[in-house]
Amino acid sequence: MDILSYIIIFTLIGSVISLTGGVLLLLKEKFALKISHYLTAFAAGALLATAFFDLLPEAFEFMEESGGDINIPLWSLVGILSFFLLERFIHHHHNHGNAEEKKAIIPLVIIGDTMHNFTDGVAIAATFLISVPLGIVTALAVAAHEIPQEIGDFGLMLNRGMARKKVLLINLYSSLAAMAGALLTYIYKDYIEGLLPLVLSLTAGFFIYIALANLIPEIHNREDQKVAFWETVMLFIGVFVVYFAISTLEGSH
Repeated sequence: MDILSYIIIFTLIGSVISLTGGVLLLLKEKFALKISHYLTAFAAGALLATAFFDLLPEAFEFMEESGGDINIPLWSLVGILSFFLLERFIHHHHNHGNAEEKKAIIPLVIIGDTMHNFTDGVAIAATFLISVPLGIVTALAVAAHEIPQEIGDFGLMLNRGMARKKVLLINLYSSLAAMAGALLTYIYKDYIEGLLPLVLSLTAGFFIYIALANLIPEIHNREDQKVAFWETVMLFIGVFVVYFAISTLEGSH
């Protein structure tokens, strides 16, 4: 199978899997909210492991092979700060103003989620351009953290009075941005090939920020010690699953 086929299939897989969280919320709200805590913890571990075991090492290796001169730690930091600024923008509009202004959170969330999905597609395609195992691991890590995020997004839109069918359609269209990002990355691969270490570094920064700023704080805020314990276990399972996947996939190629 050629690289484009891998990119299309795994971008679709990532998009479809991510929507299962929201669909589950529509069908079984209590169950979805219950498991979302554990999925969040698993996703945090998966994202950190993907960033440190896969994306950053591949960025350094690719740069050395291509003879480039990209400051990988710097661009990882840029990735972290970029997501911070995006979230500050969204949170500012979410937490201030009257009731009418607060309704603006829905289009802001949609815009932010669409941008996020587009970035996910770029990351998936860029990593497949380097190696199939790296692309597979990245796609699965993206799907892992999108499931709890979609549960949150669906819940927010439903809470604001949006119809269930409309919520589903909006998130479906938003998820297609990942395919757009993936295809554009593949189409212009000849132009961005020298920038792949930069893209990997930015992606690692995104993953690190999402895990440390969004996902892990939810574990620390859990008052139920039993739930907090199992969330901690799920975080480490996320790390080990990705590490094992990386070792296995790289060993088979």
